[in-house]
Amino acid sequence: MDKATPEQRRGAYWRQTRRLTAALLAVWFAGSFGTVFFARELAGFTLFGWPLSFYLAAQGASLAYLAIIGVYAWRMRALDLQAREGERP
Repeated sequence: MDKATPEQRRGAYWRQTRRLTAALLAVWFAGSFGTVFFARELAGFTLFGWPLSFYLAAQGASLAYLAIIGVYAWRMRALDLQAREGERP
């Protein structure tokens, strides 16, 4: 077993937290910016009779944000539990 100091465990926890946050912010930015930037190209495709750009702006973005929140909560719960277990003697 690896006996890391509390400072090392805390540093690893915050590195993982920052990495997760950065990745999810990148997904958020790509979804938000990509939908607007590529709206003309996406309008050529249809989904349920609506242009894809309209669907992504009206429905898809909300679902993507909900998924981002869900992934963040799920992964942070796992990281928090892992950090708590590391504190026990």
